[in-house]
Amino acid sequence: MARDRVTIQDIADALGISRNTASKALNGTIGIPDETRNKVIKQAREMKYKQFSFMEDESKLSKSSRNIALLTENLPNTSHFGSTLISGLEKCISDEGYNLSIHIIRDIDQQSLSLPNNFDVSNVDGIICIELFNLEYSKLITSLELPTIFIDCSAHVCYPEFQADVLLMENEHSTYLLTRKLIDEGYNTFGFVGDFNHCRSFNERWVGFNRALTEAGIRLDLSQCVLDEDRYFFSTPSWADERLQGITQLPSAFICANDFIAVSFMKALKNQNHSIPGDIVVCGFDNSPESKIIEPHLTTVHIYSNEMGGTAAQMLLSRISHPEQPYQVSHIYTTPIFRDSTPDMI
Repeated sequence: MARDRVTIQDIADALGISRNTASKALNGTIGIPDETRNKVIKQAREMKYKQFSFMEDESKLSKSSRNIALLTENLPNTSHFGSTLISGLEKCISDEGYNLSIHIIRDIDQQSLSLPNNFDVSNVDGIICIELFNLEYSKLITSLELPTIFIDCSAHVCYPEFQADVLLMENEHSTYLLTRKLIDEGYNTFGFVGDFNHCRSFNERWVGFNRALTEAGIRLDLSQCVLDEDRYFFSTPSWADERLQGITQLPSAFICANDFIAVSFMKALKNQNHSIPGDIVVCGFDNSPESKIIEPHLTTVHIYSNEMGGTAAQMLLSRISHPEQPYQVSHIYTTPIFRDSTPDMI
C-alpha cells in the first residue's frame, strides 16, 4: 500500500512543535533558532518530505539521464569568469552527449537548506557547482551522493571530509609573485583588500600575499587593509571612498582579491587625488574586461576560464564513469599580467 504524502503537520507532530514553527523553519524565515531549524530539516530528511523524498527510491539514481545540473548563486552572464567558463564546460559536455541545465540557488534556498524547485535529483547524472560558498549548503549537495565537482568552494572546506572534487584557478603562487616583485622594487608597506573568508580562492590569495611579506620580514599592518565581509564591497557606490577615508596612513601598495575590488578602490583613490602608480600601486586578480579599461590599466592575473570549464567537465565525466576513484583537488595555472597600475616589473 502506498505511503501517504508527508506533510508539514507530520513533521511538527514528530518533533512536538507547532505546524507554524515547522513551516517557518523549512522556509528559512528569520527569527527561528538555528537549533530548531536544524531539527526540522533533519526530521524532514528522515521522513522524505518533498525535496528530500529523492532518498526514498535510490534505484532512480542508477538510470542515466544524460543530464548535468549546474548550480550557482548568480546568473552565468553576470560575470566574465562565469560566462567564459560555462562556454568551455558546455562544449565538452555536449560533445559527450550530455545536456546542461542551470539552476539558480536563491538565498532562501540556502537558509532553509532546500534544493531548487526545478531540480529533479532523479534526472541528474552529475552536478557542477560554481560560486557556491555556503559550507552547509555545499554539504547538502554532497549528501545527494551524486558525482559532483565544485569550481571554487567555501574557504572553510576541509578536504578530507568533503565528498566532492574541487577545481580552482591557481591563486597562492601568482599573488605571492606579484607581492614579491613589488617588494623587490622597494615597496615595504602593503594592504590587502578583500574578504579572505569569502571563498577558497580569496583565501589562497591572502595566503600567497602573507607568505611574500613573511619571507621578506615585512610586518602587515591590518589597519592598512580592508578585510570586511564580501557583501559590503557591493553595498553602495561610495563605500570604497568611505573605507579609504578611514585609513589613517595608506600603504604604498594594495593587493586586491579581484579586479572588481581593485577597480573600485582605484576610483576611490583617484577621487581622493592619489596618483596611481605614483603615490600608490594597485594589483587585482581575474584579468576582467574592466582591468583593460580603467586608467591606468590594472596589473592583474589572467585566469584561463574557458579551459577551466573543459577541465571541470572532464573531471566530472571521469567521476561519473569511475565513482570509486579518490577525490581530486586540482589547480589550473594562472598568469600574472603587469600593466600601468604598478611600475615596470616584466
